[in-house]
Amino acid sequence: MSFNLEGITEVALGIGLKLILLFIAYAIINPIGRKIISKILHSSTNKKKISEARVLTLEKLLINIYSYILIFIFITMIFGVFELEIGPLIASAGVVGLAIGFGAQGLVSDVVTGFFILLEKQIEVGEYVTTAGYDGIVEELGLRTTQIRSFDGTLNFIPNRHLEGISNHSRGTMRALVDIGISYNDNIDHAMQVLQHVCEAFSTDERFVDGPQVIGVQSLGSSDVVLRIIGQTQNMEQWQCERDMRKAIKEAFDQNGIEIPFPQQVTHIVKEEA
Repeated sequence: MSFNLEGITEVALGIGLKLILLFIAYAIINPIGRKIISKILHSSTNKKKISEARVLTLEKLLINIYSYILIFIFITMIFGVFELEIGPLIASAGVVGLAIGFGAQGLVSDVVTGFFILLEKQIEVGEYVTTAGYDGIVEELGLRTTQIRSFDGTLNFIPNRHLEGISNHSRGTMRALVDIGISYNDNIDHAMQVLQHVCEAFSTDERFVDGPQVIGVQSLGSSDVVLRIIGQTQNMEQWQCERDMRKAIKEAFDQNGIEIPFPQQVTHIVKEEA
């Protein structure tokens, strides 16, 4: 029994060359396709007045789908290099896929839920949301999973079927709320006038859409009288506005001799007569 080593070598070299060319083609086509998708979507932002968040959402989704299709074509061409018949393999994959599908209902639910989230524009990339027990910024929205970056830096991968009761905090203006306590010995009207001066200074701030303004006495605490300020700010600016107002209020109170009290306890001592 003899082997044709030259023939085997030529076949192996031919297959190896074809595989190398396939990998090179994949390495070239993949980034080019991604750039084309990004360019087309970003060019449509000005033409059709699509929001930037919507463009980023569609961009990540289409690139994800494009990658799946490209990998499928790449694997199919590898089968062709080895001269394997594609038809029987696809038929077998269909039967196996049907069997797996009965046990992969969660995956189907992820895809269906992701489709309707995209269709209804419930959330988009770059928005601040609360869902499935997570708070954070949406970094990627796919047909199967959604990625939410928490404020501590943690990246959470959440199956779409778990995205229930979505709260989107990035639609419209947001509320800036500051509660500040003053001593029971201080004059409430005077303190409210000082706070109103602080609010008037912030009313020219571009971050504020409405207000801020002094609402009045919010509560009577164990050691302080709590006054409340409320204003409407640009989206995602409410936290910085609250921090800036607290600083300005502390400085204004110091200048006007108004005390921000700390918890105190009064003890009454009763002396018994001999």
